[in-house]
Formats: sequence, C-alpha cells, structure tokens
Amino acid sequence: MDNFLKEYIEKVGIILTDKQVCQLDKYYEMLVEKNKVMNLTAITEYRDVVIKHFADSLAIINSFNIEKVSSMIDIGTGAGFPGIVLKIVFPDIRVTLLDSLNKRINFLNEVINELSLKDICTIHGRAEDFAHNASYREKFDLCVSRAVANLSTLSEYCIPFVKIGGNFISYKAGDCSEEVDNAKTAISKLGAEIINICEYVLPDTDIQRNFVNIRKNIKTKNIYPRKAGVPSKEPLK
Repeated sequence: MDNFLKEYIEKVGIILTDKQVCQLDKYYEMLVEKNKVMNLTAITEYRDVVIKHFADSLAIINSFNIEKVSSMIDIGTGAGFPGIVLKIVFPDIRVTLLDSLNKRINFLNEVINELSLKDICTIHGRAEDFAHNASYREKFDLCVSRAVANLSTLSEYCIPFVKIGGNFISYKAGDCSEEVDNAKTAISKLGAEIINICEYVLPDTDIQRNFVNIRKNIKTKNIYPRKAGVPSKEPLK
C-alpha cells in the first residue's frame, strides 16, 4: 500500500494516524478476501475502495460535527460502510451496526476482532423489529445509513432509533431533491424535520454525494416503524 490513503483522506479534511492507516488497510484486505466467497462489494480496486467507500463514508464531516456524537447506529451497514470506517477514525463513538444478512454480520465481527475495535456491536435483524426494542429505540445521538432505499422508507426505519434532539443523516447519491420533497410529510409524521442538505463532490472525481440531515424533535409514535416489509412496499406519504 502506498501513501494514497492518507493523502486522499486528508483532502476530505481528516488527518489519519499511522494506526488508523494500518486499520483501514487491514480492513481493505479482509474485505477483498471475503469478497471472493460472498458478495460484499462490486468495488475491489484499492484506490476505488479508498475513494468510493472510505472517503465517501468520512465525507459526512463536511455536513455535520460528528465529534459531538457519543452514540451512533448504522442501519443496513452491509460491509460496514460508513459505520466501521467512522469507528476507526472516531474511536470514542459507541457504534452499533445493524444488517439483515447474517453472513455480513459475521464478517463485521471478524473485522471488529481483527482491528481490536472497542465499544462497537453488531445486530443481525431488521430495523422494523429492533426499532421497537426498548434497548435501541430512541437511544442514539446519530443514525446513519448508506442503504439504497427511498428516503420515506429509510426515515421510517431510522428515525425511531434517534433520541429527541439527535440526527438521522442519509447518504444519497446524485440529485435527490425530488425524493427529499416527497419524504417531508413522512419525516414530519415520524417526529422529525429536514435541517439541511449538504452537497459534496469527492475530491478529484465527479462523484456527488448528498447528506440529508434530519433532526428528531419529538418522540416517534409507537406505531412506527410498521411491521417488516410494509415501509418498503407502502412508503409513508
């Protein structure tokens, strides 16, 4: 591995320590190795992973002061983006990773053990179920998700996990203005409001990322999220 990782992440606004560089490089090696036997990512070239996964995960710092966060949940974390990357770079945050596929959770546990990450746990299951669990409901300062889902649906999955006064930040690709407009009523029903949308272009690329920052103002009604499968089939309007 060359200095590309450290130099590129610096362009995003973060100075990585030598330990963090080693952890991210090891994470990359484990990702590529595991990807040979299960589908974790279509992106496997080192520089592409640095830009499209690592830097993209960390670009949230350009829209939100993540250093004030003490607890975070990543919904639909997949191969660990952005949750694992944010944990490596901001080690003081208590992180929970949720995914519905047990194979991915097993991989994430291997990464956590190999990198000796502390105060991080994984959950195998669906957001619709765990959002009704008192141990997780309205317990987090921040919820993040890079999952590919309609913002109305994603909000129903994510906002119930957020404390009053906390934030849900959705990573969206390209122009998402229409999707955001269509989700405003749903977000309001869930006790939250859109604070801002931060547009960010990854350095030296034409890859545009939008961070939709949603703040939780009041408790989410107990009926949300609706039972498994309903939010995706019938998004709130």
